[in-house]
Formats: sequence, structure tokens, C-alpha cells
Amino acid sequence: MKHLFIINPAAGSRDRTLEYSAAIRTACDARRLNYEIRVSMGPGDCAKIAREAAAAGEEIRLYACGGDGTLNEVVTGAVGYHNAAVTAYAGGSGNDFVRIFDNPDAFTDLDALLDGVESEFDLIKVNDDYSLNICSVGLDARIGTDVSNYKRFPLLQGFRAYAVSTVINVIRGIGEHYVVELNGERIDGEQTMICVCNGRFYGGGFNPVPEADPTDGLLDVLVVKKVRRLQVPGVVGKYKAGKYRQLPQLVRHFRTDRLMIHADRLTPINLDGELRRAKDISISVAGEKVRFFYPRGVKIQQTTPAVAVP
Repeated sequence: MKHLFIINPAAGSRDRTLEYSAAIRTACDARRLNYEIRVSMGPGDCAKIAREAAAAGEEIRLYACGGDGTLNEVVTGAVGYHNAAVTAYAGGSGNDFVRIFDNPDAFTDLDALLDGVESEFDLIKVNDDYSLNICSVGLDARIGTDVSNYKRFPLLQGFRAYAVSTVINVIRGIGEHYVVELNGERIDGEQTMICVCNGRFYGGGFNPVPEADPTDGLLDVLVVKKVRRLQVPGVVGKYKAGKYRQLPQLVRHFRTDRLMIHADRLTPINLDGELRRAKDISISVAGEKVRFFYPRGVKIQQTTPAVAVP
């Protein structure tokens, strides 16, 4: 089996290529593993490297060395290749997907990852793209995809960068007209955002649906009506803490395997921190799954399943 480490030098607050490479060589040489280190040269390159490696046909483990955007690219490159398994060698500013596990810090321990075990996880398909963690549309997408503009400033890491992006985007405007179709229902009106969860955490610590499960074959969807600016702090606080059920007049929760969103104009879509734009957005549980490996002894945190509120 081959181990391929794909390093994204743009992930996080600084370039960690030398640090990653030294740790990889030390761990893999000690085990006499068949391994390779590749460094991304720009956006989309992680996916290209992963796809080309998986297409070679041998059993391979792909290590996304960076944050959630890096993991998204590597997963996208591996989609459809049953010989490829993926993990996160965490080093980004958020590393939100791995927070679904009871010991996310273990994803910074390369020896633990090299001894990792596998599970099959669902993927979200969004038009022709994929998301492992969370897809969002509207204000949330603008906030999430703008975080990278602020995370390299001193003291603006993780949630702080998300908070700054939130303030700036709230000033720009809160609501958009969307038509959302799911579970036989058509929701037509001004919405603040639509959040589609396969994983649980994003934005440096937001946990909108704590019971989301990437192995259950369903997506947890929150449709948030347009809110007034004065409501934003209270709504964001409850939303961040996964207390959407305390906002029944503003937030509806659905569980589904597919939905459609129609916008009046090109609207931003956040795919694990990666930005896309479209007017018509088809979102579903992908037919493909991803082989995801994680440190032995680490488990997905268990929560009490919620009942979708009609």
C-alpha cells in the first residue's frame, strides 16, 4: 500500500510545508513505508494530485495536509476510486470536520494516523461538486467563504476570523429570495441562509446540528428565515450552539436525501470553505461514499438524534 501526503502551503495562517515534510519523513522512514510527498501549486491542485494517484489503481491512502478546504479537494479527487482512502493530517485554521470525533487532536499525530482504521462516510453532491462536511447557501456561504480573507491577520484565527466575516457580511445584507424544494414541500420567500449538514462543525466552531451523522444516508437541513439585524446576535448564538429548536419561528429543520434551491441570481455556495456560485442548486446524498480513516481508538461522538420539526 502506498501513502501519499498532499500538502497545501496556503492552508492555515502560515506555510507548514517544511514542518509537515520533516514529520512525514521521520515517521514513514522509521516504518519503511512506501510514501510520497506532493505540494499543491494552487487552487484545485490537491484534487488533481489525488485523482491522478487514485487512478493508478493501487491501494493508496491519501493524507490531506491542511484544513477543511484541503480535505475537500482531496476527497473530491478520490471520489469514485474504491482503492483510495482519505484522512486529514490537520493543520488548517479550522479543521472542523474532524471535530465530529471524540479526540480531534489525534489528527495531528501522524503515528496515530498511520495506524488508522476506516469507515465509509456519506458525501454531499452539490451540482457537479462534492462536500464531505457542510454545504451552505446565502449569508452563511458569504461568511464562510470570506473567512480566508481574514484568517491570516494576527489574532484572527478560527472563530475570530468567522466573527469578523459575520459582522462585515451582515452589514452588506441579510436576506435573499430563495425557493427551496424538499420532502414534497416548496418554501418560497426571503431566507437568511440554508445550511446542509453531513458533518457537524464549521466556521471555527459553529455546530448547527449536533446530531448530524455522516453515516446515516441523510442530510440535516436548516432553513433560516430572513432575520432583522437586531436579531442577528441572538440567532447566531443559538445557531452556533446547535439550539435551533429554540427558534421555531425562524428556523426549520428537515432530514432528507435531496433538495433543490433556486435563486434569482448567482448566489454563493460554501462547500467546506470552498466557494461556488449558481442560480439553480441541486443537493443530494451522493451515490458515492468516501473511505475515511482515522486514528485507532478515536470514535465519532454520539448524540441523541433529533426529530425534524415540520
